Amino acid sequence: MSLLANQRREQIIRLLREDGSAKVTDLARLFKVSEVTIRQDLEKLENENLIIREHGGAFLRTIEDQVRNFSLLNQDNMDKKGLIGKKAAELIENGDVIILDSGSTTTEIAKQLRGRRNLTIITNALNIAILLGSEPGIEVMMTGGDFKPPTLSLTGQKAADFLKDIHVDKLFLATAGISLKAGLTYPSISDLVVKKAMIDAAETTYLVADSSKIRKPSFASLGALSLINYIITDPFIKEEHKELFKAHDIEFIIA
Repeated sequence: MSLLANQRREQIIRLLREDGSAKVTDLARLFKVSEVTIRQDLEKLENENLIIREHGGAFLRTIEDQVRNFSLLNQDNMDKKGLIGKKAAELIENGDVIILDSGSTTTEIAKQLRGRRNLTIITNALNIAILLGSEPGIEVMMTGGDFKPPTLSLTGQKAADFLKDIHVDKLFLATAGISLKAGLTYPSISDLVVKKAMIDAAETTYLVADSSKIRKPSFASLGALSLINYIITDPFIKEEHKELFKAHDIEFIIA
């Protein structure tokens, strides 16, 4: 079923907050509407001062300042993400080889790892690499890939190819939304191939997600929740969501 106009524009904004920019032709194909319709959507979003249109597409109005300041766009629920970061760091042992996905929650994990010894960290997040790259006890490796300004990350097939034939002990995976029907969901299709490669490379996968993301699916589905081993979330998770996870044999860790 096609999205209503306001729903489609909301999805466009979510996608731009993930990718930074988009082309009219790509948006039209993605949402299965005409390019004229997409241009009307972008005109309305520009009138609301959310984006800047350019020939053939649009970009997020705040993106230049955000990248210049090297700050992540998504700063919601940082108190919850801080708790999750601390709990996740407790699960990382000396000698571990881990993957840290890009995102604000995984950045909170990285902050907790400063001063640790004998760790190897693979990441597609530029901010995480800079945060931990000067730590004497931590070896940091970065994927290649296409730069995504809002998440300060590298994505696409080149990033996924870097992870081929790599084996790590633990993956700490980010998500935009969790749905018991659609599984792990994200605003950007380009990330799916990278996240799948991360999961394939890991012995154990921990999904790190604050409770606000539960039952709030995003645009593109990576796959079922059975792809992960554990969910690390905050203490504010609803009892009904706990019961749903238990009913689907999904193990969760409360920060």
